[in-house]
Amino acid sequence: ALGMLPLIAGTMATTLISSILALPVAVALAVFTAEIAPRWMRNFFKVLIELLGFLPSIVLGFLGMMVLAPRMQEALGLATGLNLLTASILLGFLVIPVVASLSEEAISAVPQELRDASYALGATRWETIKKVVIPHALSGMLSAALLGVMRSLGETMVVLMVAGGSAIIPKIFTDPVRPLTSTIAAEMGETPVGSVHYHALFFAGLILLMITLIINLASFYIEKRGKRA
Repeated sequence: ALGMLPLIAGTMATTLISSILALPVAVALAVFTAEIAPRWMRNFFKVLIELLGFLPSIVLGFLGMMVLAPRMQEALGLATGLNLLTASILLGFLVIPVVASLSEEAISAVPQELRDASYALGATRWETIKKVVIPHALSGMLSAALLGVMRSLGETMVVLMVAGGSAIIPKIFTDPVRPLTSTIAAEMGETPVGSVHYHALFFAGLILLMITLIINLASFYIEKRGKRA
């Protein structure tokens, strides 16, 4: 309806691919920072993650346009480097600090007594992390992952600048796409108030709101269930 299907497909594709790229990196970074790294390195990574989290998305989008997109176009022999894959990679950089920071807090909140008990039973550090720490922090880490997905879903400037701007259903990673957020940002200023186009953009915003609400409720449920456990 109202031509929303390609826009929804573009939104889902960028969110899914960026999450697949970012979540393993973010979780690994959180585990390394909280459990493995020496104190000086832990402090360094915490500062690095926080700085990455404060990076303005428009700056990241500009770097994507000027650096990543031309390199990808040349390396893969594409007609344009502004596409689904480029947008997803850049969105991943926005997701990583959110998930890594919150996951690190969840892991650090695991009582030290549980680790000590595991070591006393003869478990190695890796066994303790895998079978004690991560299961205990899992609800917080899942909530962090959902917040990271929401960060990717709601991002505007990066996808507006590097996703390619084509309202099509992507078939491969290198297809240009146009997510809901970039459509609203690009078209709202020139749309006559009260027109069908105007109402279609508000409908796009409503779709985003509903998806975000569902993710929020899922995050709240996971966090609440984790506290009960």
